[in-house]
Amino acid sequence: MTWQEMVPLLGQATWETVLMVVWSTLFTVLFGLPLGVALVGTSRDGLFPSRVANQLLSLIVNIGRSLPFIILMIAVIPFTRLLVGTTIGLYAAIVPLTIGAVPFFARLVEIALRGVSLDVVQAAHAMGVSRLSIVTKVLLPEARAALVAGVTVTVITLVSYSAMAGVIGAGGLGDLAIRYGYQRFETPLMIATCVVIIILVQLAQTLGDAFADRLAKR
Repeated sequence: MTWQEMVPLLGQATWETVLMVVWSTLFTVLFGLPLGVALVGTSRDGLFPSRVANQLLSLIVNIGRSLPFIILMIAVIPFTRLLVGTTIGLYAAIVPLTIGAVPFFARLVEIALRGVSLDVVQAAHAMGVSRLSIVTKVLLPEARAALVAGVTVTVITLVSYSAMAGVIGAGGLGDLAIRYGYQRFETPLMIATCVVIIILVQLAQTLGDAFADRLAKR
C-alpha cells in the first residue's frame, strides 16, 4: 500500500476515533461525576453518610472496573443493540466505551474530592451552607484541577479502549489496524496507526496537564 492510499484511510480512522473518544468522554463525565460525588458523600465522614448506599455503590464500581474491556464489549452487545439499534460502527462503540469508563472515572472523582481539605468543608458547614451547595460550590471548585487531571487520564484510557473496540468492527484506528495491518499484513499501515494513537495520547496529556496547571494556580 502506498502512502497516498494510506493517508485517506488514516484520516478517516483518526476522525472516527476522535468522535468516539469525545462523545464517550462527555457521557462518562455526565454519569461518572455524580457517581464519584455519591461515593464520597455516602462515606462514613461524608455529607450524606450511608453505609449501605456506599457499599452498594462501591460494589457496582468495583465490578465495572474488574471486567476486562474486551469482555465488557461482548457482554453489553444486547444492551447496545437495544440502545442504538446496531452493534457495529462508531455510535455502537460509544455505549461500551462509556460503560467501561464510568466506574474508572468515578474512582478518580472520589480521589480528587477526598483531596479537598476537611477544614474548608467544615468551615462552609459552620457558616450554614447547605450540603448540596457545599458539593457544588466548595468540593467541586476546590478539586477542579484534580478533576481535570482525572478527565485527562480518562481520555487517554478511552483512546486505548477505542482501539480495542476495533475488534467488534467499531471503526476508528483500532479497526483500521486490524483490517489492514493485521489481516492484510500491511505493516507500514500498522506502524502509522500506532504513531497516530501515540500522537493523540500525547496531545491529550499535554492539553490536560496545561489546563490542570492553570486551574491549580488560580
